[in-house]
Amino acid sequence: MTVDLSLLNLLFNGANLFVLPFWTLMVLVPNAKLTRTVMGSLLPFAALAGLYLFLFVTSFNNVQGIEALSDPNLSLVDLAALFANPHVTATGWVHFVAFDLFVGRWIYWQGQDSGVFTRHSLALCLFAGPLGLLCHLLTDALWQRFRSPAESVATAE
Repeated sequence: MTVDLSLLNLLFNGANLFVLPFWTLMVLVPNAKLTRTVMGSLLPFAALAGLYLFLFVTSFNNVQGIEALSDPNLSLVDLAALFANPHVTATGWVHFVAFDLFVGRWIYWQGQDSGVFTRHSLALCLFAGPLGLLCHLLTDALWQRFRSPAESVATAE
């Protein structure tokens, strides 16, 4: 099945816009009841996974693309050739958007549970997922190391 380029652009742009309210809530109003309620739901991830499934299934017009991805000897040049296709690129981008948001949600809940500051890590995760995760892990480690015993008791209650 081939998907029209204008539909691909619509889905690509839609996925980018879809995640922005979640990031906005987590970064700007992390302690609001609305943010906790919205981020408590897995429905956004189900929606992104559904979009990803559609794009993934329709990305390959023939078996060669799927075989290329499953080849243990896949080279960087082969992978770049696959991603030269806008449909495959859109599929990969939705993969990134979904997983970055999922990691951002994890960072958010870690901050809610422990009291560690997460806004900087979440902002970084939005733009460079793994760097935001690394930033959070470092921030959390420093928080655990240097917080006062009174803060530890308050967080545990």
